[in-house]
Amino acid sequence: MTQTAPAAPVPDEEIVPGEEIYTPEFRADPYPVYARLRRERPVVRVRTPRFDSFLVTRYDDARKALSDPRLSKDLYRAGDTYLQVFGEKARQINTNMLNSDPPEHSRLRRLVTQAFTPRRIEAMRPRVEAIVERLLDRMAPHGRTEFVDDFALRLPLAVIGDLLGIPEADHEEILAGTQVIRTVGTGGRSPQENRAAIGQAQERLHAYFTGLVAAKRREPGEDLVSALIAARDGDGRLSEPELVSTCFLLLFAGYQTTSDFLGNAVVALLTHPDELTKLLADPGLVPEAVEELLRFDGSVPVSSFRFATEDLEIGGVPIPQGSIVTVVLSSANHDPQLVAEPDGLDVTRGDVQHMSFGHGVHYCLGTALARLEATTALRRILVRLPDLQLDVPVEELQWLPAASAFRGLLELPLRFTATPVRDPR
Repeated sequence: MTQTAPAAPVPDEEIVPGEEIYTPEFRADPYPVYARLRRERPVVRVRTPRFDSFLVTRYDDARKALSDPRLSKDLYRAGDTYLQVFGEKARQINTNMLNSDPPEHSRLRRLVTQAFTPRRIEAMRPRVEAIVERLLDRMAPHGRTEFVDDFALRLPLAVIGDLLGIPEADHEEILAGTQVIRTVGTGGRSPQENRAAIGQAQERLHAYFTGLVAAKRREPGEDLVSALIAARDGDGRLSEPELVSTCFLLLFAGYQTTSDFLGNAVVALLTHPDELTKLLADPGLVPEAVEELLRFDGSVPVSSFRFATEDLEIGGVPIPQGSIVTVVLSSANHDPQLVAEPDGLDVTRGDVQHMSFGHGVHYCLGTALARLEATTALRRILVRLPDLQLDVPVEELQWLPAASAFRGLLELPLRFTATPVRDPR
């Protein structure tokens, strides 16, 4: 295994302690901190208990960093840095295109793309619409809902479950494992307990997908896992570890990110009533609004880690070889270089080249599915729950821990006028 040299020491006065950034206030609203960093220290090294990382916060710097081949995604090249950040147990679920560089990344992505076609996604539209209606049918008669558990988690889990061929009876098992990983840092557990819980959840999910791949190999179906097993690139196929790891990646990329975004989008609209009124008056604006909501408060605040394979500079700041670099997508989306008045929500803003799906060769493969789910969900919520309101003050909403890989809500209590569900007969 080729290892990247360790990062050169950086003077302590140039490093920002993570606790100065990741405060309780940041957890609720990170955007003032991002604005300050863009103005004062647009590329800054931040120290956390487990590792240091250079944060890249400006739009132009972010685009360049995400396209720079000297910033590697291959975790195996990071050597001891990989073990320090992720732990040995994480290797088994990280053998996928997210954690590789060209040409290996190109091979893996090409194989996955064969099975992840626009035609396959478009064919799912009736199923997505049916799931949305079923979930709203369950909510509508009650007048109150905890939106995260009742809707935001359930829709993308059902959709990605269909896509991967996960039996509905197994959804609760998948939900339990993913939520341990998503909510790490909550519940008052120690860092050691958190790492142990994540490791156990990863092992359970790895074992589940190992069994699923074996079952689909014996009895292929019309699902994506069966298609991935059959996918070929010349004489090559996905190896068993690559298949299992790719299933894990697609689960999180196609489920958790959409789930958190749905909650963020609803809160954004409920706290910007003028923008909500525009959508209620013209539901045709929903696709445009989804893009603005992705820019305004996306569910993936930062890119996955990159490792400097040589000394380089970003925004004039030296990045020593071996350093971890994190591109802050949410900050880039609020950069005045991208849009005017970036901290305001404008559902009629028009085409914006936001970075919520990343940039470069690792641009998210699941964008079409995410957009299909988000637009379908918001359209029907606006029609069926037009007087939707927060059921607690916005200040009482509980967000995921500040250092989480996701931005989303632990719970989202809502209220609305209860309506009976028509008998389908």
